[in-house]
Amino acid sequence: MITPQKPSIKTEYRKVLNLHPNLFSAIERNELRAIFKRNSNLFPAEGAVYGRSIVDKLRIVEIILNEIGLGKAAVVSFLFHELVKNKIFETVEIEKKFNIQITSIIQGMMRVSELYERNTSLETENFRKLFLTFAEDVRVILIIIAEHLQMMRNLDAFPVDNRSNIARESSFLYAPLAHRMGLYAIKTELEDLSLKHTNRAVYSEIAKKINETKQSRDRYISEFITPLKLKLDELGFDFEIKGRTKSINSIYSKIKKQNTPFENIYDLFAIRVIFDVPLEKEKVACWQAYSIVADMYQPNPKRLRDWLSIPKTNGYESLHTTVLGPEGKWVEVQIRTVRMDEVAEKGLAAHWKYKGIKSESGMDEWLKNIRDILENPEMNAVDFMDEFKLNLYDKEVFVFTPNGDLHKLPKGATALDFAFSIHTGLGCKCVGAKVNGKNLPIKYVLNNGDQVEVLTSPTQKPNASWLNVATTSRAKNKIRQALKDVEYKDAEMGRETLLRRFKNWKIDLEEGKLSRLAKKKGFKTVSDFYQEIAHEKLDLLVIRDAYVDLDKPTFIDQPETRKAESFSKEIHSLDSTGKEDVLVIGENLKGVDFRLAKCCNPIYGDDVFGFVSVVGGIKIHRDDCPNAPQMIERFGYRIVKARWSGKSVGSQYPITLHIIGHDDIAIVTNITSLISKEKNIALRSISIDTNAGLFQGNLTIMVNDTKELEGIIKKIKLVKGVKSISR
Repeated sequence: MITPQKPSIKTEYRKVLNLHPNLFSAIERNELRAIFKRNSNLFPAEGAVYGRSIVDKLRIVEIILNEIGLGKAAVVSFLFHELVKNKIFETVEIEKKFNIQITSIIQGMMRVSELYERNTSLETENFRKLFLTFAEDVRVILIIIAEHLQMMRNLDAFPVDNRSNIARESSFLYAPLAHRMGLYAIKTELEDLSLKHTNRAVYSEIAKKINETKQSRDRYISEFITPLKLKLDELGFDFEIKGRTKSINSIYSKIKKQNTPFENIYDLFAIRVIFDVPLEKEKVACWQAYSIVADMYQPNPKRLRDWLSIPKTNGYESLHTTVLGPEGKWVEVQIRTVRMDEVAEKGLAAHWKYKGIKSESGMDEWLKNIRDILENPEMNAVDFMDEFKLNLYDKEVFVFTPNGDLHKLPKGATALDFAFSIHTGLGCKCVGAKVNGKNLPIKYVLNNGDQVEVLTSPTQKPNASWLNVATTSRAKNKIRQALKDVEYKDAEMGRETLLRRFKNWKIDLEEGKLSRLAKKKGFKTVSDFYQEIAHEKLDLLVIRDAYVDLDKPTFIDQPETRKAESFSKEIHSLDSTGKEDVLVIGENLKGVDFRLAKCCNPIYGDDVFGFVSVVGGIKIHRDDCPNAPQMIERFGYRIVKARWSGKSVGSQYPITLHIIGHDDIAIVTNITSLISKEKNIALRSISIDTNAGLFQGNLTIMVNDTKELEGIIKKIKLVKGVKSISR
């Protein structure tokens, strides 16, 4: 490994002051030198830990000032947050010495510093804490990006074991974050450096090939630019035109996406036209230039990107087009102004510089969305990270209200997302949308330029399936909260209903006893039990009897101590339940007490076996029961043979069928109509759900035996739209 040249503190310090002579006054410069000299133990010339040396800090200051465009407050906060943390200075003292407001930045930097003390690379559980810090002052994000960029530029100075983790973190977190801040140059460099340290062979190969083709590429760019310059000169505006080679990472992404070798990637570069014109002439100059380019070279209409009319939410403005250049090669042309180029390179910080002459970039709206995510304490770190990353990218659609108000949403957003973006109450009552005059469902995916009117109903309530329809974190969080509110109200209603009926029956309701009853009935919580009552899915008379009988002693014909091994000899002594169905168990014995297992719901005609329970009864399972292998392996001595005999008379069995088909309301109608025509089959319950154009339903029917079941399954399979049906 090549040993880097020893850095010079004076060189770095003079570089900062020469480029920014008005950053600090003479008095402030003296104060700076005195502070660093008095605290040299905290700021060594060459820190044993990366990032602590003066040289490291001065290089990060250069990035903060030159590449991001922040000012004095950010620089002072970055330099002195460690002194505040070590209680050498109070924030108020620093603010007085340098005449700036830095409290929010200092506090953010201190919290971030505490997180990084655990590990140079972030740990998953620290994501939320880090982002909470980010959301308070956006300048903290920009300073952290500057630190991470300097870290990546010097990654070879880190222990080998740490490099890959830091590089991956750069790719999945900091590069998207820089992109969201509008720092395209930094985003590109972070991606390239990450690829260099995670897949050095690929990086080196592409870099070598780019270098080898540089001469022919420069010749082609010159051939493309020369006639274009002559035409643009006629506009009378000052401008610069240049070719820019695309990043190694973006080329690698194209190779993977197109599944093609480097030699087949033609758009290795982009042409950039930059006008130096007053604000009021910016759009005119850009569109006139586009007209000239389109006249000279055939444009691809599908590749026109107009971020002049509607800028990205991070402030990015430019006009992109792809044209067919010499030799039949596609060339991307980017048209912008000096101001737009500065915003593109320095992102949010440069946008602030021009905020007096331009509308808001939408960054406040983005930070609001981030805070909405942070407000959800129940989301685990991994889910939180997924939701956060959804908000890092700025691929958007722009839609309008009937009044013409513009709304920005992530690409892929649905009509339901739009409703929640306007107001939570509107989202909760949404039943669909009128898009461009046409009624469409809540799952409709919005397109650029759509005019959207939200349709509502006073009886509408959010349901769990909405979480599959919504794509934005804001909508999902509001839906989850609304579902909890609905569940709480339903539980309260169910409880009041039960209390009222118990009072009429003159029964005292004990919460502890009711909790035991709910658990016995298979409910996870009493709240779930109350909700089923509210939905009228439970018979209150059955609940009353079960509640009254709960504390009564139960008598079992056979003692609990009876060993299962002796069952085969004593099988004849079991009482019969009087079942009319004939089930032969063991040695051709009939009239034995048995129950049908709920895990596999056997019916007359199924291949079955018996399992002796510890209290003396027998449970009948299907041979293909999912629990059968485990029971046979662990309790083989409890297994007894069983088979059906004779005919099924007078009894019906509940069977649940899972149906998948195309999302069409006619499917439900056709299926229920089909079952109603069957003599010996009754429909007990049906539940349906739809997602991504698919219908899924659980159908519980009552049948006499397997022959009837097989018959109805065959008939349902023939219903138009049904893709599969399983028991």
